[in-house]
Amino acid sequence: MQYRQLGKSGLLVSELCFGTMSFGSQGYWTKIGGLDQNAAQKLVDIALDGGINFFDTANVYSYGQSEQILGKAIKGKRDKIVLATKVRGRMSQEINDVGLSRRHIIESCENSLRRLDTDYIDLLLIHQPAGNYIAGYRLMEKAYKEGKVKAIGLSNFTKEGV
Repeated sequence: MQYRQLGKSGLLVSELCFGTMSFGSQGYWTKIGGLDQNAAQKLVDIALDGGINFFDTANVYSYGQSEQILGKAIKGKRDKIVLATKVRGRMSQEINDVGLSRRHIIESCENSLRRLDTDYIDLLLIHQPAGNYIAGYRLMEKAYKEGKVKAIGLSNFTKEGV
């Protein structure tokens, strides 16, 4: 496996990132995978054995189920991986449970930490362009300064969109 530096974080990540969008079976995400804990554990172990250390999830994947499953799959192996998750997506029908408001970002980060059963997230990303993402990015710096997040970034943005 080849590794590259993740931005200016100093972290080395595998050139292949293991995505967990197929973990869980709630809502829209059932159509993508619907993988349960046993299937996910096998895949995570295969990835780790192959040298993959970069794992990506998002709070919105199966409404948090993907994070829960990944958290259990990496239990006891957290120091071996670089963990990325995302914020912005709708998590419920509650009107403020989506977007890049201070409330949603902070609650999403706290909920992700709980579901992943970890003290920190290596990389927290804004999942997609929406509204004032620059203000949202600045709000994520709070979690960074508190040590809950080691690096922050953007996902699914085009070069022209930044």
